[in-house]
Amino acid sequence: MGIYGQDWASYQSSAPDTSGLGFVFVKVTEGLSYVNPEWVAQRDHAKAAGLVWGAYHYPHMDNAVEAEADYFLAQVAWKPGDMACLDWEGYDSANQGVPASRQLAYKEAWLRYVKSKLPRNPVGMYCNTDYWRTIDTTGYYGDFLWIATAGRGAGDPGIQASWLFHQYSEEGGLDRDYCRLDSTQALRDWTLSFQPGPTPPPTEDDMPQWHSGTVTPGAQPTVALVPHGTAWSAAGNRRLHLGMDRIGDPGARATVRVAIHDGRTWSSERTVEVSAAGGTVDVDLSPDVVKVSLQTTAEGVAYAIESW
Repeated sequence: MGIYGQDWASYQSSAPDTSGLGFVFVKVTEGLSYVNPEWVAQRDHAKAAGLVWGAYHYPHMDNAVEAEADYFLAQVAWKPGDMACLDWEGYDSANQGVPASRQLAYKEAWLRYVKSKLPRNPVGMYCNTDYWRTIDTTGYYGDFLWIATAGRGAGDPGIQASWLFHQYSEEGGLDRDYCRLDSTQALRDWTLSFQPGPTPPPTEDDMPQWHSGTVTPGAQPTVALVPHGTAWSAAGNRRLHLGMDRIGDPGARATVRVAIHDGRTWSSERTVEVSAAGGTVDVDLSPDVVKVSLQTTAEGVAYAIESW
């Protein structure tokens, strides 16, 4: 079925007729010094009419690729769904002396560089069948191909490549285009598909897991098992948190002797100081730790083992 569009430059007014259109491409820059004085108004006019829009750059292919690309990119405050396009043709005086190999290299580099700067927007290429068949040798066009022909009907460009847009007419000085997608909404959905999806909520396995308790004061240590097994297999990190809760006695302090067991022997004995006025003191546990020994003479010492 398809939808129709146009491409505009400074030859058009700031508010061309949008009747029957679903999309538009607007020339923004050329070379390193030209900016279409109408492009902002043309873009805003198109968007106000509900059209999907794209910006294009006409190159001077003897220039540095990244310099031209940066010049183009800097003009637009890029939004989700905006398309970026290289108008890859060189019949003017600025490009006629540029060898075909250089023109091909320019195209390849421009598309890849701009995509690196706009990874969440569609970046593609316009060319006619002459350039497609005689200058291009790689078939690379980025995210979409906008192909131009003369004398062929809309949607019938006569190439085997998977094109998305077809410039089928230049009648009356107005470039007319066709998109093979079925509706403006389908095109808009496609342009927005380059945006990342919403971050899914964490699953239960992604959330920190806790095992907590209190340390019984006295000479006998409290032994806490570090969770392991199938339910904890996704949790590769573990940490021991120690704290003290003595309501009405913010100056209370305690010394806690900590030892860890790796399934073979106790080791890494250390002393940890906690206080009622302070926060928790954290001890990282290696994945092979299976239990911890906690011994103190003070009341109010609590522990929590976090796995994530």
